[in-house]
Amino acid sequence: MDPHLLRTFVAVARLGSFSAAARELGYTQSAVSQHIAALEGDLRSELLTRRPVAPTPAGVRLLEHAGPLLLRLDAARADVLRLAAGPPGRVTLAASPLAVGPRLLAALPATGVTLRVLPPAEVPAAVATGDCDLGLVDGPAAPSDPLRLPDVAPLTVTGVGEEELAVLLPAGHPFAGRAAVRMDDLADARWLDAPGVGLPLTAARTATRTAARYEGTDLLALCALAAAGHGLVLLPRRVAEAAGAGVAVPLSAPRLVHRTELLSAGTPTGAAAALAARLAAGSPYDFRSS
Repeated sequence: MDPHLLRTFVAVARLGSFSAAARELGYTQSAVSQHIAALEGDLRSELLTRRPVAPTPAGVRLLEHAGPLLLRLDAARADVLRLAAGPPGRVTLAASPLAVGPRLLAALPATGVTLRVLPPAEVPAAVATGDCDLGLVDGPAAPSDPLRLPDVAPLTVTGVGEEELAVLLPAGHPFAGRAAVRMDDLADARWLDAPGVGLPLTAARTATRTAARYEGTDLLALCALAAAGHGLVLLPRRVAEAAGAGVAVPLSAPRLVHRTELLSAGTPTGAAAALAARLAAGSPYDFRSS
């Protein structure tokens, strides 16, 4: 399967338009139509309806494969180019919002680093494709267990920190005076859905009632929403307590921690290696490959 044809198909399906895909990719509309026809001929399946432009069932199935396949190709290209280029002089570090904590701030040198804050799901891909030299990603996990990262490419991973979790409640919540809270106690609660910054709740419970959705990466705004009663949010305890609004109540069950992991494509070198060593300093975890 020709990856150029596959990229064209993904663009048309995403944009819902042959002409819009042509403008984005720098092709003529005729060339885009030829790409789609060639891919459909190769797979012996109709992949897109034409009016309106939308993926067929076969196209939907191909889209499920296309993202990981194209990402792997980009990661392979970046890996080879990285070897040819040698150690980077300036380091670009991707970090999810909740990973930007005291350890990171203490490790950053005064110059030579670009910090790029991304939603957690985007950090592994940014490292794998060479957009960033290092990544810090976070999420809930059982103590000492690794995070479940997407299989975007072989990455070198080390755990660099674990801390207690807390639920941020409005001051008037019935559980605001408790020393700790269990997820089972909050079975009927409504939660804030904040995929760009908040911790996913799937590790803590199987069903969640969503009160509101926050599509941003501003922690202060998320905490303000929770404190104002728009929904509960699960956060690292240090973040919940520093919010300055609402009440942070530690989570006692299930037994989870907020875990932060450092990602790199292979073994870091040069300035990236120095920063990685500072971020991992004092960590009880060993590097592993994923």
